[in-house]
Amino acid sequence: MNITRTTVPGEGVLFHFVTRDGQNLAVMVDRNGSRRILVYDGGDEPSQAIHLEQDEADQIAQVLHSRSVDDRLAILEQRMAEIAGRTS
Repeated sequence: MNITRTTVPGEGVLFHFVTRDGQNLAVMVDRNGSRRILVYDGGDEPSQAIHLEQDEADQIAQVLHSRSVDDRLAILEQRMAEIAGRTS
């Protein structure tokens, strides 16, 4: 996936994604912390915008992760225990 990051003065930061299949979407992170998912249908202008509050964006991000937060935390805890065991 190709990802570009662009600062939009007065608005926030735009993350534009192009998938391996050539599909285009973007996430606009507004200065106030809200997000907009922008969907493109081949043109330069988005065909749809989905507005998300911070908590909604967090919920979607958790679903999109290949592993749950709990699983990732358990892996980090295991790695930290291994590191601590090696340095003692």
